[in-house]
Amino acid sequence: MNVKIVVTGPFASGKTEFIKSISEIGVVSTEKKVKKSDELEVKEETTVAMDFGRITIDDNLVLHLFGTPGQERFDFMWDILGKGALGTVMMVDSTRGESLQRARRIIDFFHTKVGAPYVVAANKQDLPDAWSPNFIRAYLDLNDGIKVIPCVAKDKESVKNVLLELVELVMKNM
Repeated sequence: MNVKIVVTGPFASGKTEFIKSISEIGVVSTEKKVKKSDELEVKEETTVAMDFGRITIDDNLVLHLFGTPGQERFDFMWDILGKGALGTVMMVDSTRGESLQRARRIIDFFHTKVGAPYVVAANKQDLPDAWSPNFIRAYLDLNDGIKVIPCVAKDKESVKNVLLELVELVMKNM
């Protein structure tokens, strides 16, 4: 069975790195140079359309991972990439308040438009100034049924843990 998973979140939250860490194929990416000075302070390239990767869980389950752009000027892609998704990973940068502020709008969009189960991946938990998953849950005003999972997008095992939590939710909803 092929399962479409959307990896979404604010600008520079770690979506592309998350997919690159776990994909068994070369990631199809639409990275372009950042032009805005405030964004250049954070990183040099950004996704403008999508990222795509794939991971085989077992003989009967293959995840197709679609990463969305995080900048609001590309939010039309959220609707396109969300169609047919059975689950969503909401990435947030645990070290940047701006990431959490923008995440609320994205969560509301995907919850309303896609309606698929989701988990929140609290990225950059390896950094000393990272906010805890409990703080992120409270900040985003999430109910206890939404899992907020510590994550390091560069670490394959961490990414695997997030995806397995989401797959469990997806299977319960099928």
